[in-house]
Amino acid sequence: MKKTITYMTVLSSLALTASLAACGPGEEAQGNKEQSSNKEAKLIVWEDIEKGEGIKDIVSKFERDNDVDVKVIEKPYAKQIEDLRLDGPAGTGPDLLTMPGDQIGTAVTEGIIKEMDVPKGIQSIYTDVALDSQKVNGKLYGVPKAVETTVLYYNKKLVSEEKLPKTLEEWYALSKKTTTGQSFGFLALFDQIYYAQSVLSGYGGYIFKQDGQGNYQTKEVGLSNTGAIEGATYIQKFYKEKLFPSGIIGEQGINVLESLFTEGKAAAIISGPWNVEPFTKAGIDFGITKLPELENGKNMSSFIGVKSYNVSAYSKQSEMANKLALYLTNAENSKKRFEITKEVPAVSALAQDPTVTKSPAAQAVAEQSKFSELTPNVPAMNEVWKPVDAALQTIATGKAEPEAAMKQAVKTIDGQIEAKHGAK
Repeated sequence: MKKTITYMTVLSSLALTASLAACGPGEEAQGNKEQSSNKEAKLIVWEDIEKGEGIKDIVSKFERDNDVDVKVIEKPYAKQIEDLRLDGPAGTGPDLLTMPGDQIGTAVTEGIIKEMDVPKGIQSIYTDVALDSQKVNGKLYGVPKAVETTVLYYNKKLVSEEKLPKTLEEWYALSKKTTTGQSFGFLALFDQIYYAQSVLSGYGGYIFKQDGQGNYQTKEVGLSNTGAIEGATYIQKFYKEKLFPSGIIGEQGINVLESLFTEGKAAAIISGPWNVEPFTKAGIDFGITKLPELENGKNMSSFIGVKSYNVSAYSKQSEMANKLALYLTNAENSKKRFEITKEVPAVSALAQDPTVTKSPAAQAVAEQSKFSELTPNVPAMNEVWKPVDAALQTIATGKAEPEAAMKQAVKTIDGQIEAKHGAK
């Protein structure tokens, strides 16, 4: 059961941006980049790739005000937890790092991040949904710094705003008319659960059922129920009728999808705000809007991803690291970071700031967030990605029918959860 978010909650709780430069599914890890003062560093921060510039001046002021030296090292944020497992015990890890919200549960279970000291008054500045991503069993293990969700990009030269399809079925019909094998209508990476959940969830599928308190019940996986199978069957027809090229299936699919759009060969694609800047640089005259509605009248869902700052359990300066995390994500510094990185700050007050709200991309993400859900942040989520992606790819390639593929995926997930987490 997903967490739905009202429009007022989104606009008052998500400060959204034109370009969430996040690490989207399928992105390759890049090499580390480092920036530091000339002094010997006493506090180490792992920041995301190409995002260090966004906190450079903020860190400098923190150093002066707190008489501490800080070294900022850039690493792909989705991979930092892997490095922490090795570098933390070795004494070469960070005091403060950044990671995706869905990795929090795993990090807590492994004991590699600390519970954070965040006064209630400070907690109240963050969006509810972003802060929830940092909680495990009611305890807070991070502070959110950025949020993201997928949206629809469309090429204005290929489809006008006046005739823009509003439903997925209308996009299907447009694709039937315009697809030639060299050019395409609507495209999406529906062979990946990150994107396919938009359809599966809309028809009633879910990853883990939630109780009344929002806790995930990993014993109840809803990816092979009637709704999930209906959604998977709907997805199947795009592949069966060759409306999606075979090149967008598999690991390199994201690169092919983005290339087709930047080359003007796709009328519309589903992607994240992290592509606003690349598409702009490519010279594409594009628009951005929320995801389409489904045949049943429900809007396509999407995952809300949250980036956070977290204190390493191996830090010998955890109090100072905690202080720096709160400083980096306060309202003033979140706005400064946004202006440079174009990432969504998770501070409620910034929702009404003209610097943020004037962006069409910000408005699109705000609208889509009404229909979005948090990516589950429990360790069992690690057992979901690969089996479901594998099932969706067999559907996409015609090697299996939706019902059989999704039931096999759930069987695999159940088995892996039982073996690794003892939940079954």
